[in-house]
Amino acid sequence: MHRAARLPSAPPTMHRAAARLPPARSGPWPRRALCGEAPALLRASGPGVARRLRGQARVRPDFLSGPEEATLGQELEPQLRRRRYQFDHWDGAIHGFRETEIAQWSEASREILQRVRDTAFLPGMSQLSLVHVLDLDKSGYIKPHIDSVKFCGCTIAGLSLLSSCVMRLVSEQNPEDWMDLLLPRRSLYILRGTARYEFTHEILKDEESFFDGRKIPRERRISIICRNLPVLPAAT
Repeated sequence: MHRAARLPSAPPTMHRAAARLPPARSGPWPRRALCGEAPALLRASGPGVARRLRGQARVRPDFLSGPEEATLGQELEPQLRRRRYQFDHWDGAIHGFRETEIAQWSEASREILQRVRDTAFLPGMSQLSLVHVLDLDKSGYIKPHIDSVKFCGCTIAGLSLLSSCVMRLVSEQNPEDWMDLLLPRRSLYILRGTARYEFTHEILKDEESFFDGRKIPRERRISIICRNLPVLPAAT
């Protein structure tokens, strides 16, 4: 495992790619609902992983209303339309994507994003002013990675627009320890602490997009991601 160097011309994605492939799966997914605000949206490899990630990986379904999703989409579409989908990435972690970072939003969108920030981040926590927008083509996917500690802090919060998908977390120490998160359209996911630093996360390809044995069809998906500032090491 290593942290990818950030090139001057690199796009705004901030992460380090994982060298480990996701673990092989055999048989049906566990059917027991495990931990979190929406247990039916989380499936873990065992109760130990569920306890370890309790409160660290969360999914809030229906966080956005239909009109709120439309508001965000209408604001983003003109900017995204000017970019082409890319099918290779500077460190190989994303396939079939286009992305941007946005600092200035309309008042309506700012109100939505403030609700994300109020839900995901502790009061007084310093946050990145730039919001990362990642547009995945229907055939696009994100490989296992951990966001670099150089570019963001302990919490990642993302909205899912246009499509549902499956996010998979896999332990860096033991690839047999995993948790799948079903991210419904218009939901909010939050990764913090252990889920942020000790587990890779990925978005599964359409052909691999299953949750608890059920196919979750993938369409084009836009994610809007807020992060807090990295914590700088104390001066010695």
